[in-house]
Amino acid sequence: MGETLMKNHHALLNQDEENEMDIFGYRSSTCRKSLCICGYIFSLGFLWLIFYWKPEWHVWATCIPCSLREADVVLLRTTDAFKEHTWKNVSSIQLSASEYKSYSAVAQDVDSVINKAVIKPDLWVRYIQVQKIRYIWDEYSNQFTKSGILEDHYTCASIHENFGHGFMKEEQDVRRLICGPNIIDVGIVPIWKLLFKEVLSPFYVFQLFSVCLWFAEEYIEYSVAIIIMSVICIGLSVYTLRQQSVKLHRLVESHNNIKVSVYGKHKGIFQEESHHLAPGDVIVIERNSILPCDALLISGTCIVNESMLTGESIPVTKTPLPSTDNTEPWKVHSVHDYKRYVLFCGTQVIQTKSSDFVKAVVMRTGFNTAKGDLVRSILYPKPVNYKLYRDALVFLCCLIGLSLVGMVYAIVVFTLDGAEVGEVVKKALDVITIAVPPALPAALTAGIIYAQKRLEKSGIFCISPQRINLCGSVNLFCFDKTGTLTEDGLDLWGIVPSNGYRFQDIIPITGGSSLSWGPLLGAMASCHSLIVLDGSVQGDPLDLKMFEFTCWDIVEDPEGDSEDSMTLKPGPEANKVTVEGIVILQQFPFSSGLQRMSVITQILNGDEYAVYMKGAPEMVASFCKPDTVPINFSDELELYTKQGFRVIGLAYKVLDRSGNLNIKALKRDEVECDLSFLGLLVMENRLKLETRPVLKELSNARIRTVMITGDNLQTAVTVARNSGMISERSNVILVDAKEPTDSRLASIRWTVVQVVKPKSFEEVDIYIDTPDKSNPDIKKPPYYFAMTGNTYEIILRYFNNLLQKILINGTVFARMSPGQKSSLVEEFQKLGYYVGMCGDGANDCGALKMAHVGISLSEQEASVASPFTSHTPNIECVPQLLKEGRAALVTSFCVFKYMALYSMIQYIGVLLLYWKKNSYGNYQFLFQDLAITTIISVTMSLNHAYQKLAPYRPPAQLISPPLLLSVIFNIILSLTLQICGFLIVQNQMWYSSSDIYSACRPANGSYLNDTTGNHYILQSQDPTVKTEYQSYENTTVWLLGTLNCLIVAFVFSKGQPFRRPIYTNYIFVVVILVQVAVSLFLLFANISNLYTAMELVCTPLLWRGSIIIMLLIILSLSYVSEETLIESRTLWNLLKSLTNYRSKSPYKKLQRLLSKDSDWPPLNHTELAIPTDVAITSELGDYVNPSFENNEKL
Repeated sequence: MGETLMKNHHALLNQDEENEMDIFGYRSSTCRKSLCICGYIFSLGFLWLIFYWKPEWHVWATCIPCSLREADVVLLRTTDAFKEHTWKNVSSIQLSASEYKSYSAVAQDVDSVINKAVIKPDLWVRYIQVQKIRYIWDEYSNQFTKSGILEDHYTCASIHENFGHGFMKEEQDVRRLICGPNIIDVGIVPIWKLLFKEVLSPFYVFQLFSVCLWFAEEYIEYSVAIIIMSVICIGLSVYTLRQQSVKLHRLVESHNNIKVSVYGKHKGIFQEESHHLAPGDVIVIERNSILPCDALLISGTCIVNESMLTGESIPVTKTPLPSTDNTEPWKVHSVHDYKRYVLFCGTQVIQTKSSDFVKAVVMRTGFNTAKGDLVRSILYPKPVNYKLYRDALVFLCCLIGLSLVGMVYAIVVFTLDGAEVGEVVKKALDVITIAVPPALPAALTAGIIYAQKRLEKSGIFCISPQRINLCGSVNLFCFDKTGTLTEDGLDLWGIVPSNGYRFQDIIPITGGSSLSWGPLLGAMASCHSLIVLDGSVQGDPLDLKMFEFTCWDIVEDPEGDSEDSMTLKPGPEANKVTVEGIVILQQFPFSSGLQRMSVITQILNGDEYAVYMKGAPEMVASFCKPDTVPINFSDELELYTKQGFRVIGLAYKVLDRSGNLNIKALKRDEVECDLSFLGLLVMENRLKLETRPVLKELSNARIRTVMITGDNLQTAVTVARNSGMISERSNVILVDAKEPTDSRLASIRWTVVQVVKPKSFEEVDIYIDTPDKSNPDIKKPPYYFAMTGNTYEIILRYFNNLLQKILINGTVFARMSPGQKSSLVEEFQKLGYYVGMCGDGANDCGALKMAHVGISLSEQEASVASPFTSHTPNIECVPQLLKEGRAALVTSFCVFKYMALYSMIQYIGVLLLYWKKNSYGNYQFLFQDLAITTIISVTMSLNHAYQKLAPYRPPAQLISPPLLLSVIFNIILSLTLQICGFLIVQNQMWYSSSDIYSACRPANGSYLNDTTGNHYILQSQDPTVKTEYQSYENTTVWLLGTLNCLIVAFVFSKGQPFRRPIYTNYIFVVVILVQVAVSLFLLFANISNLYTAMELVCTPLLWRGSIIIMLLIILSLSYVSEETLIESRTLWNLLKSLTNYRSKSPYKKLQRLLSKDSDWPPLNHTELAIPTDVAITSELGDYVNPSFENNEKL
């Protein structure tokens, strides 16, 4: 059923956000609901179950499409590739006339979404609750908008004017009612709800159907066994989900009941529960408190610990929003560093400084806050689009289709035989439970659980187990640099002062400070964000190293409530200086987007005011007067960055105090201009000891590695060379793009980096896509692209037809902001890569969430958004994760193949016996289902990962030629085996269809065969009664099928190169040996009571030997074909070459085309953007964002 097209029926919810959804309006229909209820009753609840699984069908069946304004039900559909549906009822809030009248009388902000949400004259507010967020209906824009947030359209001045003095009680009450409570409520899900949701999954519904059928056929034992197993699995699942729910509840529970000081209009400060807060309220910030919401600082300064968000326990200074009178929204006014005004929910306030009160306007509440968004990312994780699961569903559908064929066959056979209708139905339904293995999902899950436990033992914790299989497909891994590839700490290596037109000699760092008083020392002593906490100086490690070198001290105001209390004085070990100290009057904090920070200072007890800046050298130099920047600036900077040093630029200027300049009113762009360049700080950032060996291991596994860092480009390139990510003899091409101006188009320049001095370490060539071996005549020297975040943004905007080409060999991406990191990961994914990301949690959270596999090296709260977290603070966890991922993926394939073959073996056997109006006995089914298959499916997954990463990945999909061939070939072998046994046994001279003792007769519980005389000696004449299923066909087919299951389990239990050899899985080996021994015992036992219980009959020893020979032939054919044909990479590569097969991955196609392009890569060349009025066409096709479109012709 399609969506009816009508005006205002459809809209977008959360447009351009990560959780964007389509929303459709519907009106409930009483008539339709009544018909559906009748359908529920007549279908015995099956129709309701279908609607439970497919919520969109429920809405389409019970509701009529209408406009969103008239809707009482809305249907939501995600706009991603999954198109998941949910539906929500539209609720309403009724305001009384007196409430609204009182609110209207005191409301200051007439443009508020609160006013637009009230539908007049009824005075009610319509809303929906989606993923913990309340959306209220906006009558003016005719759409649902988020409540619980302060709109972005306010200017700095309007925020101070409208909200700075607080609300009257009447306005507070209405805002709180409409916006909802300020709580991040993660309730502990009741056990009955978890149980209900688990039991109603399609897997358990099918199991319930199977068990009911088996009980009807008196197949009691296995039914009970399945019930016990299901109860255990459901219990474990419910327990795990319950524990996660409790853990998450405890994580956020303490933040929901905090006492806060609220500033009310005409009321002053009063205490209030934090859950009563609403956007626009003014709260008073107190030191050592936890923020219960996101708030905009409007007076005073704060120092907070944002480790919950960034993963770094570094104090961050927050400054008040200026009351600048302009027409720009406040975020636009401070586009790059607006976060320095925002206090985020869940962060801890370490210090407050103000001459009065530190006040902040509530900006976002509940799940709209930064902490709420973090919790929502756990509650509603991004779905995993993985081929294995899609292929598994396709394969299961094929099995269901096959079972339908078997049903028709069973119906025809038993109907023609004149069987009763009930018996025909039971036999036909039996085929479904045989062809579709009910235990398959549980068996697949077991392998994931084992892998998760092994990862936990290695110190890697996983919150998204389904992503473990994805780890096996990763072919590109991105790394942050600082704290990930290199050590966290920095050592000050030297200072390079500048005297205007050239750099002076470097001042090596030997001990204490050797600088005399001057701007350079002033910058190092004051341009930082350090604080004194519990008697020790704390802050960014770089700032600490720089400040420690000066030997100065931070002297705090004893009262601690003055915003001007940060005073710096020379310490006992400092050089004698001519000033008493420095007072920091204003600070513009560091921002990764701005790549700089600055401070306004005053000489203690003096009249000189100065501005100091510190940051990326290129950025700092751009704010300096040209005549103060040395002419050899670029060469000097390159000299140090190419040696792997981290370089910081310093600058300053003296403020002109004429005209009674108000320091506090100065804006950042007014201060950060016309500076004088002071020099460079050279910091040493060492590689972690584990970095090079790990990158070498990934290189040998042909896993491409990429560096994404916020550091200097040259430094990043050098670290990439030193770590082995870039080989010494390869070309590194710097890509530098310029934005368009009025006089020229956007341009891009390609420059080959000159190597300063080769190192003496062992060379490692990290894997990059190279031309196909099928084109040996095409050879190009290896090359790598390196660029900054600014260049990446320009290419994304103006050179999108080149972006995909560059990404194929792009290796170093420097000066990348958090948003750019996420964008880059997404662009790699569009090219067909399975992308992994490893970072230390600081500014990497977005990329960690975006990647297929994200692993955080930080144990801070921010890391909970990452699928994997390592307790080992280095990248050694990456190969271990990939090994376990590959092992888990191969295990999934092994289990899937085995379960499919087991079903087909049993399916073939039962259908053959149906021809003779026979079947397996209950104990025969029980032995195969429980004693063989259940135990094998659980123990087959116990193989550990292989110790070494193979130079290729396991297949990522079930529907691939090798796996399909393996399954089909073994099905043919099983079919041949059982048909041969079924037919040959009927042609034996001792065979009788009516007399099961024609070959040998029971005698006092045992049989005696005299093989020398070709006849059988009977001990006594006490014949037993024939059971329902006893026959020579049954015995032959069952024994062949049972031992065939064990052969398949052995053949499919793969070891190297992704899992350890089968003999290391001791439990599995013992299980197989015991099962083989028991099966052979049943074949040769000749114990009457046992044979009667198992519904077997005695056959001559020669025939039993024939069964063994047939099984050995099948074992040989299956094993040899699996090892020499199906698992032979050489053979498959030869077939690909003969058939001219080419990978369909976008990056593979593009790589082949680039290998034939003689003009690629461009060297020492400048290229201009194509004018917008010219159509962009190329041999490669266009790269269209945000979705990848491939127009290549091969």
